[in-house]
Amino acid sequence: AAKKKTSAAKKRPNYKEDSDDDDDDEDYASSPAPPKKKKRSSSASTSTAASTKKKKSTTTTKKSTKKTPVKKENGKKKAAAAPKKEAKGLKQLDKSERISHAMQAYLWWNADDPPKGQQWCKMEHAGVSFPEAYDPHGVKMRYDGKEVDLTPVEEEAATFFAAMDPDGMHLGNSKTKPIFENNFFTDFKAILGKNHVIKDFKKCDFTPITAHLDEQKIVRKAITDAERKQNKDVKNTAMFKFGYALVDGHLEKVGNYNMEPPGAFRGRGEHPKMGKLKQRVDPEQVMLNLSECAAVPMCHVPGHAWGDIRHNPTVQWLCSWTENINGQSKYMQLAAQSSFKGKSDRSKYNKAARLCGNIDKIRKDYKKNLTSKSNETRQLATAMWVIDRLALRVGGEKDTEEEADTVGCCSLRVEHLKFDPNDEGGDNKEIELEFLGKDSMLFKQTIDFGSALYTENNGMGEQVYENFKRFCKKKKVTDDVFSDLTPTILNNHLKTIMDGLSAKVFRTYNASKTLQDELMKTEEAKGWKRLTAAEKVVEYNNANREVAILCNHQKTVSKAQEATLDTLGEKLETLKTQKKELKKILENMTNGKKKKIPLKKNIKEEQEKVAKALEKAKSMKEKAKTKEEKIAATEQDEKAKQMRKDLGELKFTQNHLWEKEPSKDQVVKKIENWKEKIKKMELNIKHKDDNKEVALGTSKLNYMDPRISVAWCKRNDVPIEKVFSKTMRDKFNWAMAVPPEWLFNEEIAKQG
Repeated sequence: AAKKKTSAAKKRPNYKEDSDDDDDDEDYASSPAPPKKKKRSSSASTSTAASTKKKKSTTTTKKSTKKTPVKKENGKKKAAAAPKKEAKGLKQLDKSERISHAMQAYLWWNADDPPKGQQWCKMEHAGVSFPEAYDPHGVKMRYDGKEVDLTPVEEEAATFFAAMDPDGMHLGNSKTKPIFENNFFTDFKAILGKNHVIKDFKKCDFTPITAHLDEQKIVRKAITDAERKQNKDVKNTAMFKFGYALVDGHLEKVGNYNMEPPGAFRGRGEHPKMGKLKQRVDPEQVMLNLSECAAVPMCHVPGHAWGDIRHNPTVQWLCSWTENINGQSKYMQLAAQSSFKGKSDRSKYNKAARLCGNIDKIRKDYKKNLTSKSNETRQLATAMWVIDRLALRVGGEKDTEEEADTVGCCSLRVEHLKFDPNDEGGDNKEIELEFLGKDSMLFKQTIDFGSALYTENNGMGEQVYENFKRFCKKKKVTDDVFSDLTPTILNNHLKTIMDGLSAKVFRTYNASKTLQDELMKTEEAKGWKRLTAAEKVVEYNNANREVAILCNHQKTVSKAQEATLDTLGEKLETLKTQKKELKKILENMTNGKKKKIPLKKNIKEEQEKVAKALEKAKSMKEKAKTKEEKIAATEQDEKAKQMRKDLGELKFTQNHLWEKEPSKDQVVKKIENWKEKIKKMELNIKHKDDNKEVALGTSKLNYMDPRISVAWCKRNDVPIEKVFSKTMRDKFNWAMAVPPEWLFNEEIAKQG
């Protein structure tokens, strides 16, 4: 039985759905809960339930007759809803939830730190989980119109290319397509060998494999609930085995415990190595790090063994290996909500807060040097101004044959600056900065160095403009603007002003300070206290957006986002039309006009059709055995879902109507409800539209001190869930206890 289950659960790799990120964290894991805790929690929940029942029976008899029916009715409702809510009690939680709940008891900020220089004293884990071996599909590619036999290794490589979207960001871009194809074919030929018939990429036809992958995608959609549960169980087995580490006596979640699968490297932007083949990593290439007293975990890949075992408590990583594309070391580490990451985050934000007390001294230092006779000193001062005021990253030298050509402040070239971009002439002080920043995100802004924003309070924006002209004079477009400056020189200078200060601390400081200042402005505005929690969240998101714009945190607008906005826009127009109809009905009723009031159409027949279609799709999925039957079941399922969607739209178009003729009060009440619906939807559309190109989450996760947001929520009675997702609340659990009056300033740095 066990063998059958394993074989049924075993799935062919889904190349179509591989991420282009080669270092994303996988799902966080959980591991078995201690049996003693199970007993305690179950007995506690039983006694609580018993005492609750007694209280209910006592209060029911004591209540007066007038209130009794209401209480009984409420009691019935509670009793009906109880099983769902009580399912979240300790006794009913699943394995993963129980452990997650138990882990909350460990407050690392109250625990003793390990000895100086060490990250831990004892650490034990199960190593890394490897992907299954490739399962050949047997579909042949064509070369020069003829089918070609390939070995499993060759077929796997061909499948990597066939899985690529021809209209996607790599093959659909005229700049990146030749890079991707050349790199892929170079590695593909190396696998094929010199004597193979395949010689010319232009004669290769991968469409038979692409068609097979598309077909398999449709087949997978026909998965039944039982199969879905079985797949989840298989995933959970790996999760419980590899997803936890025991660190100094307490459990910690492991982040990326799944080894990266082989595939075509995609990279970001115009990466020069996109298309190269990521090789499968074997256990012999993996180095484990654990304490000397810990048992070395068994390698679960038959015929293989771990490459090396280390006992180094000064580092945080659990496993390490070297990937073949860039020759970089990759690591398996603890998850984002671990104590390691929490300590690092708190230290980072406290260092940025310490900058609050030193920022005036730093600004005085670089402003004085903006007019220095020494070119090196003037370049250093100008770079510090740019990093402080424009929140640019420091940048560094890169080998553009190995990495994408992304730049920061110190690596700006003359070609990235355009003086007087609109040809206004005269005393124009504008410069258009255009370059690819981190992750190949475009930075394109026109900075007016003569504006009040950069000149008031001795901002010295005009002097910075003159310095840029001086640094670019008589240089080629490919020359560095800051030719006498490196990130090392800049950071070494900063350390002389404040211990531990580096250029990247400025981004954290500016992001946190901007958020706090923007939020305070909104709180001081008239009518702030009258705003609802939802309206306050909109203001919070506006402040968050200012930070994201400052830090150039962008994202590409997806087709799905555009479609969602279009749908919401259509719904808003429908609501407005419905409100007009309701007002017309009210007007007729007020004036005594006896016009027939439109009523809801009976859609019972349509509902039954949809229910039958969904049931038929479910039945077809369960009965499907062959590929053809599964494809037919998927088509039926998609047809049924479209019918359900159409029914939902039909319901929406007549939501404002009644089944029988309404009273005047009912019409008035519905008009008020529709006003609220319209207001809420307008806010929702504005929020989605304003933020569609801005990545708010990046600054929340990495740059804005979370304690600012927590204190703001407490001051303004806004639930923290409206601002932070569960992932963020788990990651920043150390920040949740701050008081409402907490402020981001130099004093908090003294707290540790």
